[in-house]
Amino acid sequence: MTRTGIFYHYQDGERLRDFPQALEGLLDNDDVFLYDAFYPLKPPSSFEFAPVSEYILHQVHTPEMVGLVKRTRDFEGALFSVAGTVSAALKIWHEEIDNAFVFTGYGDHHAGSDFFSGGCYFNGAAIAIHELRRQFRVEKVAIVDTDAHHGNGTWEIFEDDPGVLYVCFCSGSSLERKNKVNVQVPWKTDDDEYLSLIKQGFVQRVKAFKPECVFWNWGYDGTQGAYGDIGLSPDLHQRLARELKTVVDRVCSGRLIVVLCGGSRRDLARRLIPQVIRVLAEQGQSHQNLT
Repeated sequence: MTRTGIFYHYQDGERLRDFPQALEGLLDNDDVFLYDAFYPLKPPSSFEFAPVSEYILHQVHTPEMVGLVKRTRDFEGALFSVAGTVSAALKIWHEEIDNAFVFTGYGDHHAGSDFFSGGCYFNGAAIAIHELRRQFRVEKVAIVDTDAHHGNGTWEIFEDDPGVLYVCFCSGSSLERKNKVNVQVPWKTDDDEYLSLIKQGFVQRVKAFKPECVFWNWGYDGTQGAYGDIGLSPDLHQRLARELKTVVDRVCSGRLIVVLCGGSRRDLARRLIPQVIRVLAEQGQSHQNLT
């Protein structure tokens, strides 16, 4: 039995306009749970999560940066984006769920300790990792980033942290510093070539690193026709989810947290997000060979 948590909060913009309604078929599965953000003026749902405190934000981000975000119209949404990621991690450690998908509208990987850009106000994965360390003494965590753009914020936060393996697949140049790796993805990369890069660049490393959980910064902005188009077909994402779920099942008992990052097309979101969540909810390990 695999129990999958979906963490959702209402947000502005077009790309997620079809959600959470587009999850309707998925929620028929008794082992898939929708955790909805708590808003005082909205009727309560069965599963809820509240925004994080500024104290928790300050463990990763400077007070000055938090103050700047607080002046934006997206501050509340940014708090809920972080809260979904933190809640997902804690519920996995409390053994309420096995893996998770987190809807974010205002994060994640372009937010560093004292800067933010690209619509990423706070770094939810970094804050969740801090909380896992503080509350459960988690020592080793891996982050795989398949957004089409370099996760400069995540790299900066964990650059000198030996307890975090960060592997980013993007259109930037290749770079490796200790356990921080940027894998260059050439323009017009096809699906098989991309999966080969994943196996060589992440799968082998994560097997050797042996983290206690894996965060996946997933963006669909590298899909054909999207703003970060690098040549990937829409079919790639379900295959990629199976590849990553398989290795996480083997390495750290399936503790995988998918954090939605880049991508703006509404039609792709409606198609691809449910596909990724269905893979998370699949029972047992995939039959893909990850050697």
